[in-house]
Amino acid sequence: MANAEPKNVNLRVERFEYRAVFSKTGRAKYISHLDLMRAFQRVFKRAHLPIWHTQGFNPHVYIMFPLALPLGTDSRVEIMDFALTEDIPYSEVLERMNAQTPVGLEIVSVSKPEHKHTDITAAEYVARLKTDKDVHEAAKLFGEFMAPDKIEIEKLTKKKTVKLVDIKPHITVLYTKENEDSFEIGLRLPCGSSFNLNLNLVIDTFCERYGIEINEIYTERTKILMENGENFI
Repeated sequence: MANAEPKNVNLRVERFEYRAVFSKTGRAKYISHLDLMRAFQRVFKRAHLPIWHTQGFNPHVYIMFPLALPLGTDSRVEIMDFALTEDIPYSEVLERMNAQTPVGLEIVSVSKPEHKHTDITAAEYVARLKTDKDVHEAAKLFGEFMAPDKIEIEKLTKKKTVKLVDIKPHITVLYTKENEDSFEIGLRLPCGSSFNLNLNLVIDTFCERYGIEINEIYTERTKILMENGENFI
């Protein structure tokens, strides 16, 4: 009598790793993290790309975004990791995905992942502010904001107590610029697995300290960096 096939055998499916760099601009910058995941699931389905699913009792599509983008911020350097069950050329994956992406999302490149998510340590941003102050005064006030040895903010701990945190050591000002109708700041802020400092928190803290009212703001993430200063890809 032949042996019966064992039940619940975990049939392993071959997996090919990919990393996409994509832009998220215009109306797409208001897509939440969860909706972004759903949008790309539809992209893979419509592009007829054989997306790999996690193994086990509750399999799901494997798509990973290593660094969440603040809602309302543009970016041309977003990272998405995924896996396919077939080894398809990078150029073909890029072309097929871009044919299905909604307005505001565009795949910039597709390649093999070279670095781990834990290698991410910082990101660079541009913020352009139109406020109730004139451009020169806003620039002057930002200089005053960054001048002290400490910039302390209140932070709620896991125990629901409030403690003061000094964010000054974590802010690198790359440049400031006075445009015709806006004040522009370039910042490098820590992010990743060890410590995160949100761009909006820095801007909000500055404006609250000096009673500045924002009439219009544009923010963009321009780089995702590793500890050695190289771009993360």
